[in-house]
Amino acid sequence: NGRRSKIRAFVEHVFAQQKSRMGLFVRTIGIARARTKIGMANLAYNLTRFVWHQGRTAFA
Repeated sequence: NGRRSKIRAFVEHVFAQQKSRMGLFVRTIGIARARTKIGMANLAYNLTRFVWHQGRTAFA
């Protein structure tokens, strides 16, 4: 249970950030379009995290 809640807490943080900062609201017709929209939001989130980490290591 502890392991599951740790994973859940991390995933919920990602979804919360996507909903608040990126305005993610999946209201599409079809699973393919929904999957694409979520995939693009995940890609944008990962890129912003990557840029943030690159900025941190450049000055350290």
